[in-house]
Amino acid sequence: MKKIVACIFCFLNLAVIAQFAPQVGTDGTTAIHKDSSVFINWAKSCSIKRGWQNVADTTLGKADAGTEESATGIPGNGIVSLGDGGEAILTFNHPIKNGPGYDFAVFENGFPFGSGAFYLELAFVEVSSDGNHFVRFNAISNTDTSLQIDQFSGIDASKINNLAGKYIGNYGTPFDLDEFLPLSSININQITHIRIVDVVGSMDNNFAKQDSRGIKINDPWPTPFGSSGFDLDAVGVIHQFAIDGISDVKKESSFQFQNPINTHQNLNIRFDKSIEKGILRVGQVDGSIVSETEVRDGINEHPIQIDKQGMYFISLQTEEAFVTKRLIVN
Repeated sequence: MKKIVACIFCFLNLAVIAQFAPQVGTDGTTAIHKDSSVFINWAKSCSIKRGWQNVADTTLGKADAGTEESATGIPGNGIVSLGDGGEAILTFNHPIKNGPGYDFAVFENGFPFGSGAFYLELAFVEVSSDGNHFVRFNAISNTDTSLQIDQFSGIDASKINNLAGKYIGNYGTPFDLDEFLPLSSININQITHIRIVDVVGSMDNNFAKQDSRGIKINDPWPTPFGSSGFDLDAVGVIHQFAIDGISDVKKESSFQFQNPINTHQNLNIRFDKSIEKGILRVGQVDGSIVSETEVRDGINEHPIQIDKQGMYFISLQTEEAFVTKRLIVN
C-alpha cells in the first residue's frame, strides 16, 4: 500500500512541476519574432464570433475591440478581441502543410509587468482541412488553480503548452502539425482553416474551461471591457502547400545539414547541384539574422559557426522556391 501511495505521490509531483518552453528572452523559448524569415505567409481572412465581456454578467454586452481585418496580414495591424469563449476562424491564400518542425504560429498582445510577471490571455487552437471538421491541439496548463488569476496577475509561460497567447506581443506561439499524424480525419498537408477559441480562465465551475487532461485553465478573468478575452493579432505560416509546380521532395532536398549540432561546431550546409542562385539565411527565433550568404552555381557546401545554444531557422530563397528548415544547437 505504501508503495502504491508513494507512486501516486511521485506522479502527482511530476504533473505539478512539469515544465515547457519558457517566456521570451529565456534560453529554451520557442517564441518566434514576427520579423523572422521563417514566415512565408499570413492569414488572408478572418471571421469572428464574439464572446461576452464577462460571461458571468452578460448585461455588459460582448467584446467589441478591433475588427476582423485586424487579424489578417502581419502583426501590428491592431488586434481583435474575442471575448469570453469567443472564436475566430482564419483562412489562407494557400493551405498550410506539415513540414519539419513548426508549421504556423499565433500572435497575441501579452505584455510583461512587475518583476518577472507576464500578462497572458490564452486560447485553444484547432485546425481543419475542410472548414467543417476541426481537431484541437492537446493543450496543457500546469498553472495553479487554487487562486483565480485576475487582470493584475501574471502567468508563467513554462507551465503552458499548446495554447495560443503563451508569449508576449510580437512573438508567435508555434504549433506543429506532427501532433495529428495518427489521425485520418484531417489532411495535415492541406490545412485550410485555423480556429482560435478564447479560454474562459475562470475557476468557477459554471464557466471554467479545461485542458486536454480535464484540468482547469487559469488565466486573467474577469476582464469586463471591450477588449475582453484573447486579443488575436495574426497567424503566420511557416510551411505552405507547394503551389509553384516544384515538388515538395525537390524542395526538401535543395539543401541538407547535420541536425542537431553543438556550439562552436561548424554547420556545413550542402546544396543540391540544381541550385544555381539563391540567398541562404540563418536566423534566430527573435528575427535576427546570424548569417546571410549568396549561393552561386558551383558552390556545393557552405560552413557556418554558431556560438550560442538555441533554435535557429535556415532558409534558402531562390527564384523557384522558398524553403525553411529548423536547426537545434546544443
